[in-house]
Amino acid sequence: MGIQITPSILNADFSRLGEEVGRIGSADWVHVDVMDNHFVPNLTFGPTMVEALARSTDLPLDAHLMIENPDSHAPAYVEAGCASVTFHVEAARAPVRLAREIRAAGGRASMGLRPATPIEPYADLLPELDMVLLMTVEPGFGGQTFLDLVLPKIRRTRALLERHGVETWLQVDGGVSLETIERCAEAGADVFVAGSAVYSAEDPDEMVGRLRAAAEAATGAAATGTDVPGA
Repeated sequence: MGIQITPSILNADFSRLGEEVGRIGSADWVHVDVMDNHFVPNLTFGPTMVEALARSTDLPLDAHLMIENPDSHAPAYVEAGCASVTFHVEAARAPVRLAREIRAAGGRASMGLRPATPIEPYADLLPELDMVLLMTVEPGFGGQTFLDLVLPKIRRTRALLERHGVETWLQVDGGVSLETIERCAEAGADVFVAGSAVYSAEDPDEMVGRLRAAAEAATGAAATGTDVPGA
């Protein structure tokens, strides 16, 4: 699995989401931020909206549940058409059981962590997961500034994944742009959520390609021990 770019529609025009998703045709996934105004101070999509969005695109949907009690609600998002569902470990009561329920429903199971939540207590859960999402901003709103303090956690998470010998993807979300994506890729991330960077661009799909190229260059440089030009 190579680099994957997952634009967030949180920064898209909600009044014409079908058209907005059509502007990112070369993306690997569509990232759908689900917020309940309890776990985070914002309110966005529910399963009905996700189901409608799934009918309007062939791109797979990646749901990020920033909600309380994901144990009760996460499987519904697989049923609504999401190919991947992320729950926050800070909100889950039984994360192993929940990951298995998401997988049993036919989705990829992902666990999300806030910037201050360490990965190490959850190392034994990694074989139960298809992806780990590390937030690089505090969840709740788009357009925030990338938190460099999460970079060491990205490196530690990558090391844990390699130690366990699993093929779990490592996603980062928050403040990802041409200015920050190389640092994330060099640290070990391989799936990148970008919202403002994509939908504020004149050509969102061109920006998807530029982000992909920057991450691929940084990943290649990290593997060979060379510097990325302009990094």
